[in-house]
Amino acid sequence: MTTDVTSTTVTDEAVNSLAGTADPRLRELLTGLIRHLHAFARETRLTQAEWERAISFLTATGQTCTDTRQEFILLSDVLGLSMLVETINGDRAPGATESTVLGPFHMTESPARQLGANIDLVGGGEPCAVSGRVLSGDGTPLPGAAIDVWQADGNGFYDVQCPDLQPPGNGRGLFTADADGRFWFRTCVPSPYPIPTDGPVGDLLRATGRHPYRPAHIHFIASADGHAPVTTHIFVAGSDYLDSDAVFAVKPSLVQDFEVTDDPALAREFGLPNPFRHARFDLVLERS
Repeated sequence: MTTDVTSTTVTDEAVNSLAGTADPRLRELLTGLIRHLHAFARETRLTQAEWERAISFLTATGQTCTDTRQEFILLSDVLGLSMLVETINGDRAPGATESTVLGPFHMTESPARQLGANIDLVGGGEPCAVSGRVLSGDGTPLPGAAIDVWQADGNGFYDVQCPDLQPPGNGRGLFTADADGRFWFRTCVPSPYPIPTDGPVGDLLRATGRHPYRPAHIHFIASADGHAPVTTHIFVAGSDYLDSDAVFAVKPSLVQDFEVTDDPALAREFGLPNPFRHARFDLVLERS
Protein backbone atom coordinates (compact mmCIF):
# COMPACT_ATOMS: atom_id res chain seq x y z
CA MET A 1 0.00 0.00 0.00
CA THR A 2 1.36 3.38 -0.99
CA THR A 3 1.62 6.27 1.44
CA ASP A 4 1.15 8.79 -1.39
CA VAL A 5 -2.60 8.50 -1.94
CA THR A 6 -4.07 10.65 -4.70
CA SER A 7 -7.55 11.03 -6.19
CA THR A 8 -6.67 8.39 -8.76
CA THR A 9 -4.49 5.94 -6.80
CA VAL A 10 -6.96 5.65 -3.89
CA THR A 11 -9.35 3.66 -6.09
CA ASP A 12 -6.81 0.95 -6.84
CA GLU A 13 -5.71 0.95 -3.20
CA ALA A 14 -9.29 0.35 -2.06
CA VAL A 15 -9.83 -2.38 -4.63
CA ASN A 16 -6.53 -4.07 -3.77
CA SER A 17 -7.57 -4.17 -0.11
CA LEU A 18 -10.18 -6.76 -1.12
CA ALA A 19 -7.54 -9.29 -2.21
CA GLY A 20 -8.19 -11.51 0.79
CA THR A 21 -11.97 -11.71 0.25
CA ALA A 22 -12.84 -15.41 0.29
CA ASP A 23 -16.15 -15.10 -1.55
CA PRO A 24 -15.40 -14.30 -5.23
CA ARG A 25 -18.85 -12.85 -5.88
CA LEU A 26 -18.56 -10.55 -2.86
CA ARG A 27 -15.18 -9.39 -4.12
CA GLU A 28 -16.66 -8.75 -7.59
CA LEU A 29 -19.57 -6.74 -6.18
CA LEU A 30 -17.43 -4.64 -3.85
CA THR A 31 -14.86 -4.01 -6.58
CA GLY A 32 -17.57 -2.74 -8.91
CA LEU A 33 -19.13 -0.65 -6.15
CA ILE A 34 -15.84 1.01 -5.25
CA ARG A 35 -14.90 1.76 -8.84
CA HIS A 36 -18.32 3.23 -9.70
CA LEU A 37 -18.56 5.26 -6.48
CA HIS A 38 -15.09 6.69 -6.96
CA ALA A 39 -15.80 7.46 -10.63
CA PHE A 40 -19.02 9.23 -9.59
CA ALA A 41 -17.18 11.35 -7.03
CA ARG A 42 -14.50 12.31 -9.53
CA GLU A 43 -16.98 13.02 -12.35
CA THR A 44 -19.19 15.27 -10.20
CA ARG A 45 -16.31 16.67 -8.11
CA LEU A 46 -18.23 15.76 -4.97
CA THR A 47 -17.63 18.29 -2.19
CA GLN A 48 -17.07 17.51 1.47
CA ALA A 49 -20.37 19.22 2.36
CA GLU A 50 -22.24 17.16 -0.23
CA TRP A 51 -20.65 13.95 1.07
CA GLU A 52 -21.70 14.86 4.61
CA ARG A 53 -25.24 15.61 3.43
CA ALA A 54 -25.40 12.23 1.68
CA ILE A 55 -24.23 10.45 4.84
CA SER A 56 -26.88 12.30 6.87
CA PHE A 57 -29.54 11.35 4.31
CA LEU A 58 -28.61 7.65 4.41
CA THR A 59 -28.44 7.73 8.21
CA ALA A 60 -31.94 9.25 8.35
CA THR A 61 -33.17 6.63 5.88
CA GLY A 62 -31.96 3.85 8.17
CA GLN A 63 -33.42 5.52 11.24
CA THR A 64 -36.82 5.71 9.50
CA CYS A 65 -36.95 1.93 8.98
CA THR A 66 -39.08 -0.06 11.42
CA ASP A 67 -40.57 -3.52 11.58
CA THR A 68 -43.43 -2.26 9.40
CA ARG A 69 -41.66 0.31 7.21
CA GLN A 70 -38.71 -0.17 4.86
CA GLU A 71 -37.45 3.24 3.83
CA PHE A 72 -34.41 1.80 2.04
CA ILE A 73 -36.64 -0.26 -0.27
CA LEU A 74 -38.68 2.89 -0.87
CA LEU A 75 -35.47 4.75 -1.74
CA SER A 76 -34.43 1.97 -4.09
CA ASP A 77 -37.90 2.10 -5.66
CA VAL A 78 -37.95 5.84 -6.39
CA LEU A 79 -34.41 5.73 -7.82
CA GLY A 80 -35.51 3.03 -10.24
CA LEU A 81 -33.01 0.54 -8.81
CA SER A 82 -35.65 -1.92 -7.64
CA MET A 83 -37.22 -2.08 -11.09
CA LEU A 84 -33.81 -2.34 -12.75
CA VAL A 85 -32.80 -5.31 -10.59
CA GLU A 86 -36.21 -6.91 -11.15
CA THR A 87 -35.90 -6.45 -14.91
CA ILE A 88 -32.34 -7.76 -15.06
CA ASN A 89 -33.37 -10.90 -13.20
CA GLY A 90 -36.92 -11.16 -14.50
CA ASP A 91 -36.46 -12.61 -17.97
CA ARG A 92 -39.24 -15.13 -18.35
CA ALA A 93 -40.46 -17.54 -20.97
CA PRO A 94 -42.93 -16.14 -23.51
CA GLY A 95 -46.41 -16.11 -22.02
CA ALA A 96 -45.27 -16.16 -18.40
CA THR A 97 -46.60 -13.41 -16.16
CA GLU A 98 -44.18 -10.50 -16.02
CA SER A 99 -42.67 -9.58 -12.69
CA THR A 100 -42.45 -6.19 -11.05
CA VAL A 101 -41.24 -4.68 -7.78
CA LEU A 102 -42.04 -6.10 -4.35
CA GLY A 103 -42.59 -2.64 -2.87
CA PRO A 104 -42.01 -1.57 0.73
CA PHE A 105 -45.21 -2.90 2.32
CA HIS A 106 -44.80 -6.68 2.13
CA MET A 107 -43.74 -6.38 5.74
CA THR A 108 -46.08 -8.76 7.54
CA GLU A 109 -47.24 -12.29 6.86
CA SER A 110 -50.52 -12.40 4.99
CA PRO A 111 -53.21 -14.33 6.90
CA ALA A 112 -54.34 -17.60 5.33
CA ARG A 113 -57.83 -17.18 3.93
CA GLN A 114 -60.40 -19.41 2.26
CA LEU A 115 -61.11 -18.95 -1.42
CA GLY A 116 -63.82 -16.35 -1.83
CA ALA A 117 -62.97 -14.53 1.40
CA ASN A 118 -63.14 -10.75 1.60
CA ILE A 119 -59.77 -9.12 2.31
CA ASP A 120 -61.36 -5.65 2.62
CA LEU A 121 -62.13 -5.70 6.34
CA VAL A 122 -63.00 -2.01 6.64
CA GLY A 123 -65.27 -1.51 3.63
CA GLY A 124 -63.65 1.69 2.51
CA GLY A 125 -63.93 1.33 -1.25
CA GLU A 126 -66.01 0.07 -4.16
CA PRO A 127 -66.54 -3.71 -3.73
CA CYS A 128 -65.15 -5.98 -6.39
CA ALA A 129 -64.24 -9.59 -7.08
CA VAL A 130 -60.87 -10.81 -8.33
CA SER A 131 -60.52 -14.23 -9.92
CA GLY A 132 -58.22 -16.22 -12.13
CA ARG A 133 -56.05 -19.29 -12.41
CA VAL A 134 -52.46 -20.20 -11.67
CA LEU A 135 -51.04 -22.01 -14.69
CA SER A 136 -47.81 -23.53 -15.87
CA GLY A 137 -46.33 -22.10 -19.05
CA ASP A 138 -48.00 -24.79 -21.17
CA GLY A 139 -51.44 -23.91 -19.80
CA THR A 140 -51.59 -26.75 -17.27
CA PRO A 141 -53.41 -25.71 -14.07
CA LEU A 142 -51.34 -25.73 -10.90
CA PRO A 143 -53.55 -27.05 -8.09
CA GLY A 144 -52.48 -26.00 -4.61
CA ALA A 145 -50.51 -23.00 -5.86
CA ALA A 146 -50.05 -20.26 -3.26
CA ILE A 147 -51.31 -16.76 -4.04
CA ASP A 148 -50.12 -14.06 -1.63
CA VAL A 149 -52.12 -10.83 -2.03
CA TRP A 150 -51.78 -7.38 -0.47
CA GLN A 151 -53.14 -3.94 -1.28
CA ALA A 152 -53.94 -0.53 0.17
CA ASP A 153 -57.42 0.26 1.47
CA GLY A 154 -59.91 2.53 -0.29
CA ASN A 155 -58.13 5.58 1.10
CA GLY A 156 -54.72 4.55 -0.21
CA PHE A 157 -53.11 3.25 3.00
CA TYR A 158 -51.79 -0.17 3.96
CA ASP A 159 -52.72 -1.74 7.28
CA VAL A 160 -49.21 -1.20 8.69
CA GLN A 161 -49.51 2.52 7.99
CA CYS A 162 -52.77 2.95 9.90
CA PRO A 163 -52.81 0.45 12.78
CA ASP A 164 -55.38 2.57 14.64
CA LEU A 165 -57.80 2.54 11.70
CA GLN A 166 -57.20 -0.83 10.06
CA PRO A 167 -57.09 -4.25 11.70
CA PRO A 168 -53.90 -6.26 11.13
CA GLY A 169 -54.09 -8.15 7.85
CA ASN A 170 -56.54 -5.78 6.20
CA GLY A 171 -56.03 -5.92 2.45
CA ARG A 172 -53.96 -9.08 2.74
CA GLY A 173 -54.61 -12.73 2.12
CA LEU A 174 -52.77 -15.98 1.45
CA PHE A 175 -54.91 -18.20 -0.79
CA THR A 176 -54.48 -21.75 -2.05
CA ALA A 177 -55.62 -22.50 -5.58
CA ASP A 178 -58.22 -25.24 -6.02
CA ALA A 179 -57.85 -28.47 -7.99
CA ASP A 180 -58.19 -26.52 -11.25
CA GLY A 181 -55.63 -23.89 -10.25
CA ARG A 182 -58.39 -21.34 -9.69
CA PHE A 183 -58.43 -18.58 -7.09
CA TRP A 184 -60.99 -15.89 -6.24
CA PHE A 185 -61.53 -13.39 -3.49
CA ARG A 186 -63.42 -10.20 -2.68
CA THR A 187 -61.89 -6.83 -1.99
CA CYS A 188 -62.32 -3.18 -2.91
CA VAL A 189 -61.28 -1.60 -6.18
CA PRO A 190 -57.82 -0.17 -5.47
CA SER A 191 -57.21 3.52 -5.96
CA PRO A 192 -54.09 5.55 -6.76
CA TYR A 193 -52.17 6.61 -3.68
CA PRO A 194 -48.99 8.40 -2.64
CA ILE A 195 -46.01 6.53 -1.29
CA PRO A 196 -45.00 7.75 2.20
CA THR A 197 -43.50 11.22 2.03
CA ASP A 198 -42.92 11.91 5.74
CA GLY A 199 -39.36 10.60 5.66
CA PRO A 200 -36.11 11.13 3.74
CA VAL A 201 -37.56 9.70 0.51
CA GLY A 202 -40.33 12.29 0.63
CA ASP A 203 -37.70 15.00 1.09
CA LEU A 204 -35.89 13.69 -1.99
CA LEU A 205 -39.06 13.74 -4.09
CA ARG A 206 -39.85 17.30 -3.07
CA ALA A 207 -36.28 18.42 -3.75
CA THR A 208 -36.48 16.99 -7.27
CA GLY A 209 -40.00 18.18 -8.06
CA ARG A 210 -41.42 14.66 -8.39
CA HIS A 211 -44.88 13.51 -7.39
CA PRO A 212 -45.22 10.52 -5.00
CA TYR A 213 -48.20 8.78 -6.62
CA ARG A 214 -48.63 5.20 -7.72
CA PRO A 215 -51.40 4.01 -10.05
CA ALA A 216 -54.10 1.76 -8.58
CA HIS A 217 -52.88 -1.82 -8.18
CA ILE A 218 -53.00 -5.08 -6.23
CA HIS A 219 -49.80 -6.97 -5.35
CA PHE A 220 -49.39 -10.72 -5.94
CA ILE A 221 -46.78 -13.37 -5.29
CA ALA A 222 -47.70 -16.67 -6.93
CA SER A 223 -45.72 -19.85 -6.28
CA ALA A 224 -46.06 -23.57 -6.99
CA ASP A 225 -43.86 -26.65 -6.71
CA GLY A 226 -41.45 -27.04 -9.59
CA HIS A 227 -41.98 -23.47 -10.79
CA ALA A 228 -40.26 -20.14 -10.30
CA PRO A 229 -42.37 -17.81 -8.14
CA VAL A 230 -43.45 -14.49 -9.61
CA THR A 231 -43.86 -11.19 -7.78
CA THR A 232 -46.16 -8.92 -9.72
CA HIS A 233 -48.92 -6.30 -9.66
CA ILE A 234 -52.25 -6.01 -11.39
CA PHE A 235 -52.86 -2.37 -12.35
CA VAL A 236 -56.34 -0.95 -12.88
CA ALA A 237 -56.86 0.04 -16.50
CA GLY A 238 -57.57 3.75 -16.83
CA SER A 239 -56.00 4.62 -13.49
CA ASP A 240 -54.22 7.91 -13.07
CA TYR A 241 -50.39 7.75 -12.98
CA LEU A 242 -50.06 4.68 -15.20
CA ASP A 243 -47.62 6.72 -17.27
CA SER A 244 -45.76 8.27 -14.33
CA ASP A 245 -45.59 5.66 -11.56
CA ALA A 246 -43.35 7.00 -8.78
CA VAL A 247 -41.50 3.66 -8.67
CA PHE A 248 -41.43 2.93 -12.45
CA ALA A 249 -43.17 -0.43 -12.04
CA VAL A 250 -45.91 -0.41 -14.72
CA LYS A 251 -45.77 -2.95 -17.55
CA PRO A 252 -48.52 -2.99 -20.20
CA SER A 253 -49.17 -6.71 -19.77
CA LEU A 254 -50.06 -6.12 -16.11
CA VAL A 255 -52.79 -3.53 -16.77
CA GLN A 256 -56.21 -5.19 -16.37
CA ASP A 257 -59.82 -4.11 -16.69
CA PHE A 258 -61.93 -4.06 -13.55
CA GLU A 259 -65.16 -4.40 -15.51
CA VAL A 260 -68.67 -3.67 -14.34
CA THR A 261 -70.48 -7.03 -14.35
CA ASP A 262 -74.24 -7.57 -14.02
CA ASP A 263 -74.32 -11.38 -14.05
CA PRO A 264 -76.70 -12.42 -11.22
CA ALA A 265 -75.14 -15.89 -10.93
CA LEU A 266 -71.66 -14.43 -10.51
CA ALA A 267 -72.96 -11.91 -8.02
CA ARG A 268 -74.42 -14.72 -5.93
CA GLU A 269 -71.20 -16.76 -6.27
CA PHE A 270 -69.08 -13.88 -5.00
CA GLY A 271 -71.62 -12.64 -2.47
CA LEU A 272 -71.67 -9.15 -3.94
CA PRO A 273 -74.52 -6.83 -4.87
CA ASN A 274 -75.30 -6.64 -8.57
CA PRO A 275 -73.81 -4.98 -10.61
CA PHE A 276 -70.24 -5.18 -9.32
CA ARG A 277 -66.65 -4.82 -10.50
CA HIS A 278 -64.79 -7.95 -11.57
CA ALA A 279 -61.14 -8.42 -12.58
CA ARG A 280 -60.16 -11.69 -14.24
CA PHE A 281 -56.60 -12.74 -15.07
CA ASP A 282 -54.27 -15.71 -14.96
CA LEU A 283 -50.91 -15.97 -13.22
CA VAL A 284 -48.61 -18.01 -15.46
CA LEU A 285 -45.45 -19.49 -13.92
CA GLU A 286 -42.44 -20.91 -15.70
CA ARG A 287 -40.83 -24.16 -14.66
CA SER A 288 -37.79 -23.82 -12.43
